[in-house]
Amino acid sequence: MSESAHLVQGVDHVAYPTFDPAGTVRFYRDTLGFPVVHSICAAGWGPDEHPDFIHFFFDIGNGDRLAFFYYFGLEPFDGGPQGDSYSRFGEEVPIWFIRSRHLAIHVESEEHLMEYRRRLDASDWPVEMQIQHETIESIYTHDPNGYMIEITRAMRPVTPQEDLDANLTIDALVDIVSAPNPSMDALLVRKAELIVERAEAWQEVQA
Repeated sequence: MSESAHLVQGVDHVAYPTFDPAGTVRFYRDTLGFPVVHSICAAGWGPDEHPDFIHFFFDIGNGDRLAFFYYFGLEPFDGGPQGDSYSRFGEEVPIWFIRSRHLAIHVESEEHLMEYRRRLDASDWPVEMQIQHETIESIYTHDPNGYMIEITRAMRPVTPQEDLDANLTIDALVDIVSAPNPSMDALLVRKAELIVERAEAWQEVQA
């Protein structure tokens, strides 16, 4: 078997802490309809100073789960005014940087996307944005913990040519970030160089 063989089968679970377990259950189970599928009552786990906690899981489809930790007696942390229960950022941190941390959940159709929009808009967590970008359409809101949640659907399949372009982009990015002052211009120049360098090999594969 190749050392680089792709062996994983997707996401088992993504986990976050919460200071509001009741609101979290209301959002994911009661509003979005994601059933609770597992919970762990962890009493006396870890070192002496580790609090007792509940670890609970929601089914988000395809065998994937979204999980939360609630620690008994742990109060929310002080910090900046922006962010979520895990990270609190100062006012100087750009909001676009904070919002880059989010969970995106896939649905199969526009009809399903609009159904989740209906559920959210009728709840305490209405949709904040609906955007079409590149190959997907997404709705966004924040859950009771301040985590940004995206629900998204594909508007069309991603082509093999786009996969090739993605790998060129990332190879160029890896090359230019080690140099001083990386920029979009530097990335595009390096990407063009890689296209020239690899063109002959691509033509041989197509022959």
